Amino acid sequence: MSVPAFVRRFLADYARNRVNLLLLVVVPVVFVAVVAGTLADAARILGGRGGAAVEDATAAWSAAFLAGIGMYFQSAATRDTDQRVVLAGLRPARMVAARLLTGLTLAVLVSAIALLTLGLRTGVDRPGHVVVGTLMAAVVYIGIGAAVGTLVGNPVNGTVVVLLIWILDVFLGPAMGAQERVGTRILPLHFVTSWMVNLPSGHGGRLGDFGWGLVWTVTAMAVAWVLAVWRTRRGGKVRRQHRPGGWWAQLAGAARAGRRDGYRNPALWALYVAIPVIFILLADAITPDQPISVTVREHGRRLAQMYPMPEVHGATMAPIAVASLAALAGLFTVLDSRAGDRRAALAGLRPAALLAGRLGVLAAAALLATVVSLATTASIFDAVRWPVYAGGNVLVALTYALVGALIAPVFGRVGGVFVAFLLPFLDLGISQSPMLRAQPPTWAKALPGYGGVRVLIDGALTRGFDELGALLVALGWLVALFLAVTVVYRWSVAPPGGARAMSPEPEGAGP
Repeated sequence: MSVPAFVRRFLADYARNRVNLLLLVVVPVVFVAVVAGTLADAARILGGRGGAAVEDATAAWSAAFLAGIGMYFQSAATRDTDQRVVLAGLRPARMVAARLLTGLTLAVLVSAIALLTLGLRTGVDRPGHVVVGTLMAAVVYIGIGAAVGTLVGNPVNGTVVVLLIWILDVFLGPAMGAQERVGTRILPLHFVTSWMVNLPSGHGGRLGDFGWGLVWTVTAMAVAWVLAVWRTRRGGKVRRQHRPGGWWAQLAGAARAGRRDGYRNPALWALYVAIPVIFILLADAITPDQPISVTVREHGRRLAQMYPMPEVHGATMAPIAVASLAALAGLFTVLDSRAGDRRAALAGLRPAALLAGRLGVLAAAALLATVVSLATTASIFDAVRWPVYAGGNVLVALTYALVGALIAPVFGRVGGVFVAFLLPFLDLGISQSPMLRAQPPTWAKALPGYGGVRVLIDGALTRGFDELGALLVALGWLVALFLAVTVVYRWSVAPPGGARAMSPEPEGAGP
């Protein structure tokens, strides 16, 4: 079979994955069409230029993420298949060429979609730079996706690695105001972004920003080639993962099983360290040391008061870290346990006991996320009333833990990881942020994070409690999400009527 024939097959496999197709629509729509203007405002607040420079950069960011995730799965999920084809007689170089040509085709595809979205939204001021810069960003992340796919076989862990690299690249990049910080120059898209949006770095030397961006592009593809050849020739080990009377005994057993499932997921525990550092400490590090006006409610009146910007930014990044970690915990708790819980229900365990055990583990994970994030926040920010501020973060954590449990059956592992980061970013980071607007827009009050964020801001910045209505909204969201999770969980794991009769339960026993 020829290389073009393999490329066609690989692209067909990509198109058959509904998560890939979903991301092709969601990522450009969110980052290029919906929040580009808000990101430009945030960049201006953080010391960047803002405006069209950031809006143009969103096309490159969108294409880079899609290319990196697409190439990751071209590398990680196909290792055994490629090795068998090579053992059957195909030269490794031809297989690698087919994979990388598929990646380059994906880079062109995702760049075209991102640029089309940008053109429909705002038009392009410097089309040559923007088009070439977007393609270069996509190709750089083809190399990153291939490298991560070679080294990290687990799809959840690999997706998280690519996502975290991308988050650092975007929010510590020159378009967001971090251009003068020496440590950010090693980021993959630093020079590409500087050249693309006409923000000269001043440290490109003789090569210039375009030259260094081209070096990154060529190097990324060269490294991808070397690693792909090594991975195709190297024999891989297949690791198999094994899952491990009365209502209270069943509840205790379900809780123990949930804890054991959590121990088997090292990616989640690594994120408990990485996310607070990235979201909170780096937010404090890149924020200009200047005052900012924040509208708060005090004694029933809305007042605009001045606060140090780094403290406000750090305090408002904490709930984003909390929500992301809690949503990931909900995602993994449900996905990793669904098959085992279904078998346990068939064996006679009550679905209610199973659910209670899982929710107990989920609540513990959400509280741990809150404690870790608050401990990190305490190093840079001193809330006026810590109990209220912590309580607001707990509300956010429990809310997004239940949201994570709901998105698990819809998006699966890979799409769920992306959504677990995307929803808190859109809700807490964009819609509810007191740094971007005095009050959330009317539609933002219908989002899950509204009540918890208003409570935590009240505790962070004011001396009296004036957010009783927001507290009731947050509690209402918790009740509604709990009921939704209960219905979805019982539907997904409850044994059919015929199987229930085979269980050791006494006849007539309740579920």
